[in-house]
Amino acid sequence: MSIPILNYSFSTQNQRVDGFEYLPGEEQPKIYTTDNLPTSVEMDEIIWACYRQIFSEHQILHSTSDPFLESQLRFNQIKVKDFIKSLVLSSAFRNLNYDVNNNYRFVELCIQRILGRDIYNEREKLAFSVIIGSKGLECFIDILLDSDEYAENFGDNTVPYQRRRIIAQRSKGETPFNLKTPRMSQDFLAKEDMPQLLWPGAVRQFRPFDQKPKAGDPALFLSMVLDLSPVV
Repeated sequence: MSIPILNYSFSTQNQRVDGFEYLPGEEQPKIYTTDNLPTSVEMDEIIWACYRQIFSEHQILHSTSDPFLESQLRFNQIKVKDFIKSLVLSSAFRNLNYDVNNNYRFVELCIQRILGRDIYNEREKLAFSVIIGSKGLECFIDILLDSDEYAENFGDNTVPYQRRRIIAQRSKGETPFNLKTPRMSQDFLAKEDMPQLLWPGAVRQFRPFDQKPKAGDPALFLSMVLDLSPVV
């Protein structure tokens, strides 16, 4: 028997902020869409925007590109939504995001990149994690792409983007999702027992250059090797 999805409330500040259409300015994102019959140059930008949104700039590699899908999109054989779905379900995306994280972190990444927003609360993260565990990865992606939220904001022809960056009573908006480097979660690193490049605690031994390390301090050897500061 499958576990039913949990109910959760919309408790984020973002839902009480006017959209970009009412608050034009530097925070307004550039919309990439195929609605207006783009030129070849504009299509290159649309394809790049898809890769940047799904893989983030930190993960755009030669192995993440798919020339066949790009060709289908250029000749209008598939929609932008289909291209996005293929990228999310690709082995490259799975290897870089799903295999190195737990379900909770993966849910957060997918909601940011597909729906263009952060998670509402921990209960939403838990609810979708249950979907992944009980019905599989593809079912979870279909729920996001076939949701009313995706259809109302992006439809079939618009590349997803971060929809809310202006927060009430803040001088600055949220950091763009693409600037948040995807990393392996700490519990995954501990489980995999990843080898340490330095002895435990040595990385946290860095200090200002005007403060000399004491004799016997691991940072003394590290500063000599890396030439971080003159050693007297």
